[in-house]
Amino acid sequence: MSDDQTRCGYVTFLGATNAGKSTLLNQMVGSKVSIVTHKVQTTRALIRGIGIHDQTQIVYIDTPGIFDPRRRLDRAMIKTAWSGTQDADVVCLLVDAKRGFTEAISEILERLKSVRQPKLLILNKIDLVPRSELLELTEKANALCNFDETFMVSALNGDGIADLLSYLCAKMPIGPWLYPEDQASDLPMRQLAAEITREKLFLRLHEELPYASTVETEDWKTLKDGSARVEQTIYVQRASQKKIVIGKGGQTIRGISSDARREMAEIYGQKVHLFLFVKVRENWIDDPERYREIGIDFIQ
Repeated sequence: MSDDQTRCGYVTFLGATNAGKSTLLNQMVGSKVSIVTHKVQTTRALIRGIGIHDQTQIVYIDTPGIFDPRRRLDRAMIKTAWSGTQDADVVCLLVDAKRGFTEAISEILERLKSVRQPKLLILNKIDLVPRSELLELTEKANALCNFDETFMVSALNGDGIADLLSYLCAKMPIGPWLYPEDQASDLPMRQLAAEITREKLFLRLHEELPYASTVETEDWKTLKDGSARVEQTIYVQRASQKKIVIGKGGQTIRGISSDARREMAEIYGQKVHLFLFVKVRENWIDDPERYREIGIDFIQ
């Protein structure tokens, strides 16, 4: 396949928290590269998923949900989200149609006006909303920001994805692919493994565990039999949180480990031996090294 036949470019997904950006990313790529939970602000760094569609390679950038920042980590995530628009060929604003037009969406639209790249409005979760409300949302958003096109989709069940995909492929510049055909993400294996465990942590402790916890892959070894030995540390801020993560008799941490190990084995195509440790690091949220590990800039 010659370079003049291929297309390749970047598409950035912006939106408020829980708009469904990570679900849409996984749908467009065709495999899981970004974690999905019901907990807000799950995505912290820019996650790049790579999709191949006929002769077009699209690098999708999933950004942290945009919200009202109150802490250093919050501010760093918002800065990271907007940085994802800088090199994009197309910027997509994803709106939760069921939640409707919120103050957060109004603020994003105001800032989006200054973004020079082509912009798409994507209304998500359309299966949960009457068509009349979808049209009203479309008119309201387009009155505040000039979108090139509007698409209505359900990221969860795939409705409307084919039309969106066709449009994006046509908008990508002609040129060589940037990644190998079999690569679905630019995340290093260690970081993706940490994201998988963080997802399982959030899913099991959605209401009990505060937002300020993180997971780091400390060691990754490929053994002689082809399996992987992975050591990870879950960092929390207080001893009481450590007890919650471990659970009675270690039941919770075993469940998290089992769920994460199963998914890692499926994604990596090899048996995984996962060892999880829980440590208290009271001020990790103010530690520049932790931000580097997560993949976002530390803000003074």
